[in-house]
Amino acid sequence: MVWAYVEGVGDRPLPRPGLIALAGRAIGAIPPPMQVLVGIVSVQLGAAFAKQLFATVGPAGTVTLRLFFAAVVLMLIWRPAIRMGRDAIPVVLGYGLVLAAMNIFFYQAIARIPLGIAVTIEFLGPLAVALAGSRRWRDVLWALLAGAGVVLLAEGRGDVSLLGMAFALAAGACWAAYILLGAALGSRTSEGNGLALAMTIGAMAAMPFGIVETGTGLLEPWVLMIGLAVALLSSVIPYSLELEALRKIPPRVFGVLMSLEPAVAALAGLIVLGELLAPLQWLAVCCVVAASVGATRTARPEV
Repeated sequence: MVWAYVEGVGDRPLPRPGLIALAGRAIGAIPPPMQVLVGIVSVQLGAAFAKQLFATVGPAGTVTLRLFFAAVVLMLIWRPAIRMGRDAIPVVLGYGLVLAAMNIFFYQAIARIPLGIAVTIEFLGPLAVALAGSRRWRDVLWALLAGAGVVLLAEGRGDVSLLGMAFALAAGACWAAYILLGAALGSRTSEGNGLALAMTIGAMAAMPFGIVETGTGLLEPWVLMIGLAVALLSSVIPYSLELEALRKIPPRVFGVLMSLEPAVAALAGLIVLGELLAPLQWLAVCCVVAASVGATRTARPEV
């Protein structure tokens, strides 16, 4: 189901309503579609600012900072009990490890290729989940359109790193696994408790890579401040806005809006990082966005 894919974007953790209430009136005044768009922009700005940390702490160090601060925020919000049911333990562990791998692969990708290209390739993971098992001809067309986008990226890549594209593809595969594990996490844990624990596991899994790559540079005060800003931009702000929007708009509308993420990533890379894409690369981004919008709009409703 396409909504499984949309929730996987969303199985990006969402904080409980009590946190959103702190900014309630201000957020509530924003129209729901704009809330989703602001959330998408926040995520991609967070990625763009994260990339600027690479020269100092490297991709692994940046992942460590983001996951660490996200884990701290989520643990403070949910204060989960450490005890879990036996059926929940492997899911929480798997979710946390996949979360760490997804972020490590993605940050390794954007260290080598433009942000817009990385997100476009990574987006193939959730799109594959959305289309998996479908035998409808329309879904085959969406898959072919997304495949055409990949071909165009390869044809118009210029000096874009093949290794970077491979890392983005690996991040997309992890995103697909993240979606599937997210459904299990939601059914075997309550509220955000499993998520907070999984984020902590992910942070601990990423930490050795960050320490090896950066060492004590991770403890520089200005680095910690930017790391916190990246975690807020990439996690807390968009999760709050998405949750508020999901209360007011249908899931399919939410999915269509989320499909704009590759295009927003390309614009964020252009504006914040000065990353120029060739015409064929922009066309590739549009192909993947169109495939995602089409798959979301034509999905069979859940029963």
